[in-house]
Amino acid sequence: MTETCTETWRHGKVETNGIQLHYVTQGEGELMLFLHGFPEFWYSWRHQIPEFARDYKVVALDLRGYNESDRPQSKAAYRIDELVEDVKGAIAALGYEHCILVGHDWGGAIAWQFVYRYPSQVKRLIILNLPHPAKFSEGLRTWQQLARSWYIFFFQLPFLPELLLKANLQQALEQTFRGMAIDKQAFSDADIEAYTTALAKPGAIAAALNYYRNLLSWLLFPSDWPILTHPPTLMIWGEDDTALGKELTEGTEAYVQDFQIRYIPNCSHWVQQEQPQLVNQYIRAFLDAAE
Repeated sequence: MTETCTETWRHGKVETNGIQLHYVTQGEGELMLFLHGFPEFWYSWRHQIPEFARDYKVVALDLRGYNESDRPQSKAAYRIDELVEDVKGAIAALGYEHCILVGHDWGGAIAWQFVYRYPSQVKRLIILNLPHPAKFSEGLRTWQQLARSWYIFFFQLPFLPELLLKANLQQALEQTFRGMAIDKQAFSDADIEAYTTALAKPGAIAAALNYYRNLLSWLLFPSDWPILTHPPTLMIWGEDDTALGKELTEGTEAYVQDFQIRYIPNCSHWVQQEQPQLVNQYIRAFLDAAE
């Protein structure tokens, strides 16, 4: 594990599951591990890192394929099993046996899978705008969610999605973030530039799309999802998510025994960036109540 100091945030890399993952960290104490979504990188947690570094060792990963992390070229390298093992290895490489796990979007999908496989390694689970896999699978059997998820099927095509994104990446990302956001000012020009720079790295677009190209193999087919008796779980949901309908949250308590949800109105899929103070408040209350 290597680290370099940049003011109060440190950048480093961990060896895990045969690759290196880049991360940003601040603070000391119990591990609080953040997993970003598509098409982001550790930067999507910029409003959470300083807040929770007051009490925890915050680590925001670049998932495999993203930004400064390794980018295996094969599609199979982005199967959900590999992504879960990345997290398991990262926790160990950071010197911990368990963590508070926080995931948004694809990071949430990985977090759900991780807690089913390694529940003892998660003390608290926090999911932002990504439904339980059973609820997501149900949703993809409705015309309403299928219409919202059109891009998932478009991303299955070879070559064309990469070509279209590369052709005008900054405009595509501006439309993705500001276009979906209710509060357009939540994303500055510098924010859009940061996301563009990260995804413009060689092989990054293909890597990000490969997450989706492995998605249907485990999400569309019915699976047995037993009730999670551990850990306590908080879900935070921006109600105006154009990609994932609010109805996907309904009935989650049938799969998670110790579950609570906080809805944020007038807020998009990018909940922790659009309403960071409220998100931080809800996470803080959840963690403080557990002490």
